[in-house]
Amino acid sequence: MTIAIVTDSTSDLNPELCAQHGIVSVPLYVLFDGKMHKDGIEITPPELFAGLKAGKKTPSTSQPSPAEFADVYAKALESADQVLSIHISGQLSGTVGSARLAAQDFEGKVTVLDTGSVSMGLGMRALRAAELAKAGKSMPEILAELERVGREADLRFTVNTLDFLKINGRIGGAQALLGGLLNIKPILVVKKGRVETGGRVRGHKKAVQDLVDYTRKYVTSHGGARVTFLSTIGGEDYVQEVRAGLAGLDFTDLGNHSIGAVVATHTGPGTMGVTLEPL
Repeated sequence: MTIAIVTDSTSDLNPELCAQHGIVSVPLYVLFDGKMHKDGIEITPPELFAGLKAGKKTPSTSQPSPAEFADVYAKALESADQVLSIHISGQLSGTVGSARLAAQDFEGKVTVLDTGSVSMGLGMRALRAAELAKAGKSMPEILAELERVGREADLRFTVNTLDFLKINGRIGGAQALLGGLLNIKPILVVKKGRVETGGRVRGHKKAVQDLVDYTRKYVTSHGGARVTFLSTIGGEDYVQEVRAGLAGLDFTDLGNHSIGAVVATHTGPGTMGVTLEPL
């Protein structure tokens, strides 16, 4: 029994990583400068931020259609017995709804999972699913493992400004941080599918220290962890500072990952974060 893994572009898995693990990523869309662009294919964060700097209107995003998912599922089932389709939180995007509509036409061969997360919170779940599928695990076994991981997974990040989240209506419980003091850095988390506040600190150095302290505590309390590091343009140096602060800590390092255009539309430049999973 072979299982194909499908995800969407908000997983922020680059094409090389998807190819390496046999994952198919369905792109979302960015509506920018009067056109619809496929995430990661027809638009990248540098192009997005360059356009904004030039004064173009703030973009919006849109999910793939059920028909697009149906095409992917049909192709996947040519060589696999089942499909596990793993997606961004339904509270942040309609993507999982499109996937579920498409799945109805495949007589139980397609299982759709709402991870309640985004970016590498989703991407790490897709990677784990691919690893388990390759190891010959059944669909119930994979789903049980993803549920276990999901209960304890964490995505913690900071942004330069909450304006991008506010404009696109993705600010969730972090609304309380709006209108803060100058140079206050919001610490944000994804909980129960929404962006929530994890605190606030003054300046990027304290934001870096927050991520370092939180990661150290998480890894220690879980006896190890899988960790990824996230950033948009302007956040790469901060990630290196977080890494430096974690020197000597024993964890499974799944690398640095650039946040794609869809997620970057909502977070803006200068974003940095960590995603944490139990082993």
